[in-house]
Amino acid sequence: MLETAAELGVSKSSVSLWTRDMPRVGRISDEEIRYRQSARASAFWSAESPRREARRKAISDRAADEIGLLTDREITIAGAIAYWCEGTKNKPYRRPENRVVFVNSDPRLILFFLRFLDVAGIARERIRCCVAIHECADVAAAQRFWQQVTGLPDEQFRRPVLKRHNPKTTRKNTGDDYHGCLAINVGKATELYRQIEGWANAVMKPPDLSD
Repeated sequence: MLETAAELGVSKSSVSLWTRDMPRVGRISDEEIRYRQSARASAFWSAESPRREARRKAISDRAADEIGLLTDREITIAGAIAYWCEGTKNKPYRRPENRVVFVNSDPRLILFFLRFLDVAGIARERIRCCVAIHECADVAAAQRFWQQVTGLPDEQFRRPVLKRHNPKTTRKNTGDDYHGCLAINVGKATELYRQIEGWANAVMKPPDLSD
């Protein structure tokens, strides 16, 4: 480029400007560079992803082995905290309702809460369920799904609550594996609510550091 500029009697920047769109001998195009970068990234992740998944599973399996089988006391503790995270609670600005309503979309957590209710001495007949799901989903299939998960009969399921569909949203919970949420409502639950409140408060109580 310096020789060309000297021969023409112009600056190097002028030559660079005039020749910037000309093909460069011995250099690959930007498109080829992007293609090679993408190919290298694909090759890396095709080998790295299985390794990372294996490490993740190994850590998860070791942690699960540390827990082992739960005692009734441990189920009570875990269930009370799960409820305090996901359940309906009394509010200071309204009259106490003492309702026990647990809502979640994870079938495993729903099954665990039912197990917690068993340990707490709650008969399955006291349970009523309600599916909450977007109106554009397969409501009947979702109802069947949750009935199969819980093992509860039709008469213990109320009419589903439909959420209005907003076409402007870009929610990810769509497709055949979308079953909405299930609300578990325990009848005559005043005493149970107060028990859950006490269990959760005991777990969340800060340690006494005065000793």
